[in-house]
Amino acid sequence: MNNIKIFIFSCCTCLFLFIGSAFAKTQPNVLMIMVDNLGYGELGVYGGGSLRGAPTPNIDTLAAQGLRLTNFNVEPQCTPSRSALMTGRHPIRSGTTKVVWGMLYGLTQWEQTLPELLSEQGYSTGMFGKWHLGDTDGRFPTNQGFDEWYGIANTTDESQYSSQYKYDGKVGLKPVVQEAKRNKTPTDIAPYDLDMRRQIDTDLTAKAIDFMTRQVKADKPFFAYVPLTQVHLPTLPHPDFIGVTGNGDFADSVVEMDHHVGEMVAALEKLGVTDNTIVIFASDNGPEEVAAYHGTSGYWRGHYFTALEGSLRAPFIVRWPNKIKSGTVSNEIIHMTDLLPTFAKIMDFDLPDDRIIDGVVQTGVLFNENGKSAREGFPVYNGDEMYAYKWRDWKIHFIELNSMFGTPKKLNVPHIYNLTKDPKESYNIAPDSTWVLPVVMKKVIEFNKTLVKEPPIKLGTPDPYKPKG
Repeated sequence: MNNIKIFIFSCCTCLFLFIGSAFAKTQPNVLMIMVDNLGYGELGVYGGGSLRGAPTPNIDTLAAQGLRLTNFNVEPQCTPSRSALMTGRHPIRSGTTKVVWGMLYGLTQWEQTLPELLSEQGYSTGMFGKWHLGDTDGRFPTNQGFDEWYGIANTTDESQYSSQYKYDGKVGLKPVVQEAKRNKTPTDIAPYDLDMRRQIDTDLTAKAIDFMTRQVKADKPFFAYVPLTQVHLPTLPHPDFIGVTGNGDFADSVVEMDHHVGEMVAALEKLGVTDNTIVIFASDNGPEEVAAYHGTSGYWRGHYFTALEGSLRAPFIVRWPNKIKSGTVSNEIIHMTDLLPTFAKIMDFDLPDDRIIDGVVQTGVLFNENGKSAREGFPVYNGDEMYAYKWRDWKIHFIELNSMFGTPKKLNVPHIYNLTKDPKESYNIAPDSTWVLPVVMKKVIEFNKTLVKEPPIKLGTPDPYKPKG
């Protein structure tokens, strides 16, 4: 009788271990490709591609295999967008409101990041590309949840420094490509100059593929975050892509970017993990405005560093075979902050409960459960000020700024635009749409109350940081 009990107990234990092991293997891998300053109008599936002199067949195919969002919203600048992705919080809360130079910046150690939360679920986390959320000890990617990192701490602008007029290397910044392991001091790999600027995305792609290969061999779920540097200025293609389009450096760089996306997606197929890998392709901002490197926001108006729709509305494509229906398109409002809580829902992990999380779960859109967004709008900050509020298909501007090179103008009476009737935000229709103002102002007041409830971290706040109260 005892032997029978032991046998049954052993069988149950084996079954439990088998089920547990099988469940662990259902944790989806994530390949998140974040490109830099790619405007809404550049890709073929968003109305660009060949019309822009730069076909994007690999990214277009990815869209055909998954879901394409036409109302995905980001922050107006690089650092805020990346902060929103990592924390699920509006950057005004995190002290990451704008791009800065020469001062302490980035995420405090108090913030809980997406890679930290995924690490707690047993994920291997690797980052290959541009960080722009801190360049000092304690604020590198490998201090914020990534097991390994190869790339640049700040921005691609810096690759120009050593070639600029009267550059003095004795006092001027010497940008470098770096790599590091978790909680280790980064090692300088090479100068980040114009030659390396042309080479870096090829290296990032190879590093990302190597990371994914190692994790598959180790039978570990992975989060591969690949923030490529293209098409940020200076938009210079790899030597292998110079002249491929006949339409200049920018078009050549778009084709190069598409090629690298194709390489990473093909690697998943070769590794046999396509069906269990969520692939995301997105842009962190609207297009460049600087002449010679300028991009297009297509159907919308404006470039980054403004609150115009061309600054906020960016490409977003997600593929997960047999989970997300192929060939689908949604115009529901989704914000960068929504990615973290949506991952939490999919991967079944808890969000921090000691801070405000602005993002909402968007599985209703991703899995076509009801096709509806869990949000109706969001505040638009440019730096430390609220420039606008987007609600449904309306945009209310409190500060007018039509160009990153312009001067912000505080409006005595907010401007009201309907994005369906007027996608270029050219005609203020306040006189016949004043009903919208009290609706939106109530939401602004509600949001401002949360900043009193949880005072924002100030830009430049050092570690260790602890919220008061």
